[in-house]
Amino acid sequence: MEGAELASQLKGQLNSNKESYGMIGEDAPDLHLSEDEIKWWRNAKFGLFIHWGIYSVIGKGEWAYFNEKMTEEEYRRIAEQDFCPKRSAEEIVGEWTDTALDAGMKYAVMVTRHHDGFAMWNSAGSWKDFTSMKCGPKTDYVRAFSDACHVKGLYTGLYYSPMDWRFPGYFDPIGKPESAARMKKQCYDQVKELCTGFGKVDILWYDGGWLAHQGTDADAAWFWEPLKLNRMVRSYQPGIMLTPRSGYIGDFKCDEGPHEVTGKIIPIPWEKEMSISSVWGYQPIDRFWDFSYLLRMLINVVCRDGNLLLNVGPDAEGYIPETARNILRQIGEWLSENGESIYGTRGGCWQPVDNVYGSVQTEHAVYLHILDCGRFREVWLAEGEIPEGKKIESATLLDGKVLSIQRNHEMIKVTIPKEIEAENRIDTIVKVSLR
Repeated sequence: MEGAELASQLKGQLNSNKESYGMIGEDAPDLHLSEDEIKWWRNAKFGLFIHWGIYSVIGKGEWAYFNEKMTEEEYRRIAEQDFCPKRSAEEIVGEWTDTALDAGMKYAVMVTRHHDGFAMWNSAGSWKDFTSMKCGPKTDYVRAFSDACHVKGLYTGLYYSPMDWRFPGYFDPIGKPESAARMKKQCYDQVKELCTGFGKVDILWYDGGWLAHQGTDADAAWFWEPLKLNRMVRSYQPGIMLTPRSGYIGDFKCDEGPHEVTGKIIPIPWEKEMSISSVWGYQPIDRFWDFSYLLRMLINVVCRDGNLLLNVGPDAEGYIPETARNILRQIGEWLSENGESIYGTRGGCWQPVDNVYGSVQTEHAVYLHILDCGRFREVWLAEGEIPEGKKIESATLLDGKVLSIQRNHEMIKVTIPKEIEAENRIDTIVKVSLR
């Protein structure tokens, strides 16, 4: 990944060294959601991201149209002749949503239209009818996806990119205003379709609000008018959550890429987005992050009060690579045993120490996620940091095994038995019960 593609990912990263955490963009109080309205998302913690489209046939990632310098005609020809999965939409999205549930995920976000302009639904607003209904498979995949999510109890997220490489006006909005205006109209028309045609939508996951691959999404707000755009969105989907990349400040911040999460608890709603492999869109020869790295990522994100949105890139037939499915199944098995220390939690009363431990809490417990039992032996925790009015009742492993607690001048130390430490777990979880 390099050039504009890399720059796009870097725009979606948090800067924890700034008080704003990268919170830039236009803002309006009437667009703000309450804590109650976003509670479901903060409780969910773990979601599936799906990048799938014409680029999956090419096998060089979702930026293939731009990176390979294809013509619009050449790309459309691939859509019409080669993007023709043999399985039905219901079979394809059924595999995706079942995989999400098997992994213990609570929400799923599908790329409905990437920067290439190809709409994965029957979009009347698409410029030149560049859609999955008019080209190639003649199928509405967004319909199948949203229906599957609703039936299976997954919160539904739709990714949408306002930009479109087919328009010269994207690269020169001042010099080619008519082209830019057509692109903007397409955006408004398609966003309205996504908000009115697929039942309840829980997340509108914007990406690519910048212009000509320059500046920031906020710099392009003069063009997209994101407050106007998102007031329209909320008129149709009042509680929908929005990412910042339309030029509006958004309801949660994003941290894109596989880099490790370190430091203190992040005091704003945020989401880590990364792919299970080295790319977002499918490529036949790929490298996958292993179970250990991804589990530690989930733990480190949750202990800093965030969510993890983990991406898969299905192949041209819509199949999620078997390696990815196996890894996701492992995560799901772990969550089935340890989910009480993940779901419904908030950042804990004890700040994380990188590569040693982190904590999360609920009303009645604090959960310590210990990544290095050897180094944790020397850790003393301030008892005064627990929620006001609460007292520590006990410390146990999740299987109920009682652990000893030492106290010294309002500090506590939880002792992990040697036999547990010797198991060398990726994560040793201690439940500190409160009363």
